[in-house]
Amino acid sequence: MHIESRRVPTARITQNVLTTGVAEGEPVLFVHGNVSSSVFWRETMLALPGGYRPLAVDLRGFGESDPAPIDATRGLRDFSDDVLALVDALDLSGVHLVGWSMGGGVVLQALRDRPSAVRSVTLVNPVSPYGFGGTHGPDGTLNHPDGAGGGGGTANPEFVRLLAAGDRTADSPLSPRSVLRATYVKPGTVLDPGDEDVFVESMLTTRIGEDNYPGDAVPSDAWPGTAPGHRGVLNTMAPTYLRLDDLDTVDPKPPVLWVRGDSDVIVSDTSMLDLAHLGALGIVPGSPGTPAQPMVTQTRTVLRRYGNFTEVVLDCGHSPHVERPEEFRAALADHLKRS
Repeated sequence: MHIESRRVPTARITQNVLTTGVAEGEPVLFVHGNVSSSVFWRETMLALPGGYRPLAVDLRGFGESDPAPIDATRGLRDFSDDVLALVDALDLSGVHLVGWSMGGGVVLQALRDRPSAVRSVTLVNPVSPYGFGGTHGPDGTLNHPDGAGGGGGTANPEFVRLLAAGDRTADSPLSPRSVLRATYVKPGTVLDPGDEDVFVESMLTTRIGEDNYPGDAVPSDAWPGTAPGHRGVLNTMAPTYLRLDDLDTVDPKPPVLWVRGDSDVIVSDTSMLDLAHLGALGIVPGSPGTPAQPMVTQTRTVLRRYGNFTEVVLDCGHSPHVERPEEFRAALADHLKRS
């Protein structure tokens, strides 16, 4: 098998899709996370057992898909509706959805909106069902009614600047390459140099701006002084727009596999990208003592209500499919076989 790339017109946008040339079998659709693209799934696709048809999509504004604007007031639905439009365009049925990080929220939204199309779901270090930032407690209680602490204003401006500049070096701790090494994988993990270069190029495909990454922001009277805007990537995961806590109402309920790294610094109960946690540590000044968002606990709470799920914890960071490929593939293959 080998990786092929094709652009697929859909009822919404034209989307770039990676395939392996396999045209038959149960479809397995891989959805990437924020500041990345489908290429993070290449090796997983090639290692998929026989009987399955692997596909990986570039979400809007990433990779080679259309850089369409994102209406964040719909939560992740601009992304998930695109995925469902791709399912329709390719005439797929009984799809196994695999979502990493933000992509985990995308596939959960697709499950929430069209459960009949989904045969199984695999979540890989997914964003919390209550979004990223601005909540506390297992049930996603808002820290402030305007969602302060979440959204486009939480992005590090220097990282955004270096991403827009196409920086490929490790000269700054906030360059894409340095961020990849420090947060996408467990700190200390050494990636194959060729793979690392491919991943950095993938990150650099991210479209920058208020309509894409990171999105717009509005000031807030509440600490840390920024609340979600209405456009762009980070606002899709604002707690005022993204609430996936009613998954237990889905019918039918396909099986869910939740794979996560125990050393993830992005999606964690003490995330190093959560302003509330950074405030508690004294890194961001002026904190009123707002607790960190317990992202993993929130996911577990929602999945327990859903019922039909399995949790697998691996010794790695934010990217089990990259850091622990053999263990991840074994867990995925077993899940697909049982679904």
